[in-house]
Amino acid sequence: MAKKSKKQQSGGTPATVALTAAGVDHTVHAYDHDPSHPSYGEEAAEAMGVSPDRVFKTLVADVDGTLTVAVVPVSGTLNLKALAAAVSGKRAAMADPALAERTTGYVRGGISPLGQRKRLRTVLDDSAGAHATICVSAGRRGLEVELAPVDLATLTEAVLAPIGRD
Repeated sequence: MAKKSKKQQSGGTPATVALTAAGVDHTVHAYDHDPSHPSYGEEAAEAMGVSPDRVFKTLVADVDGTLTVAVVPVSGTLNLKALAAAVSGKRAAMADPALAERTTGYVRGGISPLGQRKRLRTVLDDSAGAHATICVSAGRRGLEVELAPVDLATLTEAVLAPIGRD
């Protein structure tokens, strides 16, 4: 992976600051976000020329009254029952978007699993382990960060579980 730029070392988004502070090797990919694109994640994959299986979206769900982050490939969808089971919950539903934005400190389409205003429990789809690196939002639309899945899991204290479906 490429070395971190000086801009990343001295500032950036809360996600890139967290990665730099932790000393995690990562690469930031910026692209021009098109507001008319129907999918933030698919747009990121296309813009970076990366398989959608390696680009992961960050979704916020409510599991039994507790906000929980689900990180799944953009090529699929989140299985809410599997997410609930991964954290020993009974019921999961997508969180209110405004609540997700307030809680994480990020805007929809730019929510990163890293550097959130309030650290939420996180579940990473176990398919991430099939890749040397994956891409997740770096904290704003048009900005992705590429890192090893094990580093993402470590920094977010994520549970790995089969929560995505094709």
